[in-house]
Amino acid sequence: MAQTRIVLTVTGNDRPGLTSALADAIVAAGGNWQEGHFSRLGGLYVGSVLVELDESKVGQLDEGARALDIGDLRVVASRARDDDGPQGQPFLFELVGADRPGIISQVTAALAKLGANIESLSSHEEAAAWGGERLFRAEVLATLPEGIEPEAAQDALEAISGEIMVDFSFEGG
Repeated sequence: MAQTRIVLTVTGNDRPGLTSALADAIVAAGGNWQEGHFSRLGGLYVGSVLVELDESKVGQLDEGARALDIGDLRVVASRARDDDGPQGQPFLFELVGADRPGIISQVTAALAKLGANIESLSSHEEAAAWGGERLFRAEVLATLPEGIEPEAAQDALEAISGEIMVDFSFEGG
């Protein structure tokens, strides 16, 4: 039987049992939970999960997802694309600095100019140990295209570090 992959995205009011209900809907359709990312963001439950299941069971998964899609919770099913994984060299870095608008915009613009692709980005705010100032912290995994060395990406980010007032740390550097 042909296998297919579905990405379920979920957004709604957070409450106990949501992840369990989603997992139950996946199992009921004979699906396998392969990868997921969930968090509480702005008071909402937000996340996505990659599910592999038999092609003939996609309708059952859709039905189970729609049963969860009530009032304050929205579940969207999308077919995953065939993906050979990232093509290029991985480039992992962290940044930390005083929180202000535009940090991610400028960082991602610098990476886009190099042709880099963002594979994952995780960020949050936290209180600084001194003075209660808000710090912004992010971890980014990008894939650099052929011909772009990690040193070039590091140089591009360090060139904007003073302007956006963040410190970068690079894997292996």
